[in-house]
Amino acid sequence: MSRNRQFYTMWNKILSLFKDSPSQQRVVRFLIENGLGISEEGKVNANGIEISASALARVIKVDRRVVDTTIKRIMDFDELEPIFTRLRVTPDLTDVAKNIGLSVVTIIPKNAGGKNIVAAAVSVIASHDLTLRQIFVTDPYFVENPRLVIIIDGKIPAAAIDELSALEAVESITI
Repeated sequence: MSRNRQFYTMWNKILSLFKDSPSQQRVVRFLIENGLGISEEGKVNANGIEISASALARVIKVDRRVVDTTIKRIMDFDELEPIFTRLRVTPDLTDVAKNIGLSVVTIIPKNAGGKNIVAAAVSVIASHDLTLRQIFVTDPYFVENPRLVIIIDGKIPAAAIDELSALEAVESITI
């Protein structure tokens, strides 16, 4: 089974384990989307920093008990515990890029499941001898509107923007 298919199967399995509770599914999705893990003690954390169930509940707009129950259920599933105890948060420089001299290019793909979108975009960046600082793709299984975000040192030249916009896989581009 391909890795992509394996991931899709696992994601569907995770959602099906919580199909009886849409609010618990929202908690699970929020944890994964934000890289929030669960400690061996059953506490939600961001790279080891504990986050209260009440704080999560406010953001997700569920009752605190829903968060607590979801965490307990996750830890009770042998297949889920090793996934959620290993999740890590990574920094996203998108919102601070302009303050630190970086440029952000956001690409909306025509088909987020398509191949070589990242490779084609990185090839354009490399052909312009630009320094890539960060690149990430929001996973189409987790978010409604997946995107490719590229952050580079300095200002991105107009020619690079034109070449990125012209890529076959690109629906739209935002600078």
